[in-house]
Formats: sequence, C-alpha cells, structure tokens
Amino acid sequence: MPAVPQVPQWDVHRLPQAEGKVFLVTGGNAGIGYFVAEQLAGTGATVVLGSRSRTKAEDAIASITSRVPGAKVTHLPLDLADLAALKASVDVLGVDRLDAVVHNAGVALDDPPRRETTAGHELMLATNHLGHFALTHHLAPLLAATPGSRIVTTGSFAAKSERLDLDDLQSTHDYQPKRSYARSKLAQMLFGFELDRRLRAAGSTTLSVVVHPGGALDSLTPSRPPFHVRTAGERLSRLPLRLLVQGKDAAAWPAVRAVLDPGVRGGQMWSPRLFGLRGTPRNEPLWSHLADTTTAARLWAASRDLTGSDLTFTAPTRSGAAEGPAPERGQGDA
Repeated sequence: MPAVPQVPQWDVHRLPQAEGKVFLVTGGNAGIGYFVAEQLAGTGATVVLGSRSRTKAEDAIASITSRVPGAKVTHLPLDLADLAALKASVDVLGVDRLDAVVHNAGVALDDPPRRETTAGHELMLATNHLGHFALTHHLAPLLAATPGSRIVTTGSFAAKSERLDLDDLQSTHDYQPKRSYARSKLAQMLFGFELDRRLRAAGSTTLSVVVHPGGALDSLTPSRPPFHVRTAGERLSRLPLRLLVQGKDAAAWPAVRAVLDPGVRGGQMWSPRLFGLRGTPRNEPLWSHLADTTTAARLWAASRDLTGSDLTFTAPTRSGAAEGPAPERGQGDA
C-alpha cells in the first residue's frame, strides 16, 4: 500500500515560499495590516500596500525592508472611502497577476457625531465594507486570471454579538459608534461568505476566506518605529493581558495563513485558536448568524446598489485554468 503523504504542520514562524506571487494588503501601512504585509514579504512574494498616505506607506516599506532582506514591497494609493477613485487605483496597480487580496483596512470611530463620505455613505460602513465590495469588483479580472487566487476578508470578534439592521444599514436613524463599527465588520464577513457561494456557483478557482484577528493590543505589539513604538513600561504593565489577548503581529497570523496555506478552503473562517482571542490560527466553525444566506443575499443587493458595482466572477478559460480540480469548500480544521 502506498504511503500516505504527510501534510506539514503549519508553523507561523516558518512560512512557505511564494516567489513570483503578488499580494495586495489594504491598510498595509499600519496596525495588523502592516504585520500581514511584513510576514508575507518574508516569503519572497511581491507585496503591495494599499494606503491613502504615501508618507505612511513609505515608512512601512522602509521598516519591512530593514527587517526582510530583499523584500519586494510597493505602494498603491488607495482610499476605500472614495468609491469613485477605486477604478483609477486598480488601473495603476501595474501587475499582470494577483494571487491574493487581503481586505484589511478599516476605520473605527469612538464618538459621535456620525460622519459621511463625499458620496453620502456612513464612514465606517463605507470604508470597512462598501469600499472593499467595490474594490473586489475592480480587481475581479486580475483575480479571475490568476488560478487559485484568494480574497481574504477581515472581520472582527466584535461582530459575534451583532446583527445587521438592513432597514438602517447606514445607521441613519440610530447611530452608536461602537455598534455601527461592529455591524460594518459583520457586513464584511457576510460579504466574504456570500462571495464564496457565488464563486463556487460560477465555477471559479478563486477562493473567498474570512478571518478575524481576535484581541490585539498596541502595548503587546513589537515596536515598528516610526509608526509604532512600545515602551518597556507598557510592555511590562500589559504582560498579564497576554493570557487573554495578543499583539498585532500575532493577530496577523489568521490572514497570513488564509493567503498561503494550500489546505485552506473557500467559505472557511480562520481565527486565533484560544477562545477566538489569541493564539495560532485555526479553522473556526461559523457563528450561526454568519450562515444566514437570506441576510447575506439582501446585503449583497444593497451593497451593489450603494456602490454601483455589479460584482461577478466567471470560470477561468481553458488556457488560464489551474491544473487539477478547483479547490473544494470545506469546514474541517487543519
């Protein structure tokens, strides 16, 4: 009987090489997105930082290249709150393949008043969800032309206890910042799962995977000057919290695994292993409301109307198809 091939255990500190691949990370200039970009850069891939600020992106690139010899990192001007500008951003991306996009960028407002974009959309929903929905529309040709590409959507543990109000999706009548943020992240997660269903129905080899980073604190995050400097006092005072949460470097692990691990399947949710708050990434069973296909379909229709983006995918042509069968959708842990 032939021996069963052994699947290497995933090691967050020994990532597989990805030379020749191209990854786009929105919000890759700071926070969790920075560490996603830094870790992906260590695989030999080209990493594109999607960021509004060129200065912050240049600081992030300098930091990554100082830690990752030979890193290939570039900047793409990208403002997710400006829907009208997204096509122009994608047009100057300057690549002929896109192996993964990590929808990571987001904004969280702590206090009223409610803020709107120039298009009249509530700012958190516009940036966290609608901008990524429209960006996926513009990236679809590149993703479809890259066999086995992945769309990794970043949600939040805060969304676990929330439900969408589709009659007040933009919090026009009852605006509470923390709740509106959590609902915007829930919208992102529902989008990611609905996207996977539509990709499978179209026969696409592109995968849609949802991740959430658990609990992440700046005070537990390694210093990356100039945009993040952790003092020794902060580190020592917050050490007990490591029992519950983690730094943003570790919070990046679920997204990095969703991009790189050949065992990841579309329709899965990857999160920290310990109570969904800290630890190495695992494939977490879906929360019950994330499996609500009716709400997801209604959200999709509303997002299409609000953005003017008719997001569709088609099966790859014979010349562009990946060898072997399309990746399957799965729910088992790895």
